[in-house]
Amino acid sequence: MSMEKNNKISVDVETTYLEQESDPQKARYLFAYTITIKNTGLSSARLLSRYWKITGGDGHEQEVEGDGVVGQHPYLIPEQEFTYTSAAMLDTPVGMMQGHYMMVDDDGERFEVDIPAFTLSVPQTLH
Repeated sequence: MSMEKNNKISVDVETTYLEQESDPQKARYLFAYTITIKNTGLSSARLLSRYWKITGGDGHEQEVEGDGVVGQHPYLIPEQEFTYTSAAMLDTPVGMMQGHYMMVDDDGERFEVDIPAFTLSVPQTLH
């Protein structure tokens, strides 16, 4: 009987508009995003790489691929989590990001973890 793989990783995202570092006059909107990756499966796994598609409110898309996250390749045993913060620059006050992580389990099998789309938006300011 073959053991069924149980590679399960959950991804939780929180976003913040960085008003101090943004310059709406120059169409520069900077957002921080904090991501918590949690291993909810039964096998340990290491994060190898990331892929992002960032879409501005004008439909302009940029793709970002890279090794690891924030210079690290977190290794997550079951129930362990890893949190990091990074940033994205948009030229519109609203945009969205989605992508995936490439992971590898202890048997050397690679699997993709979907990062569901999330919105980046400047909070409405009331005067």
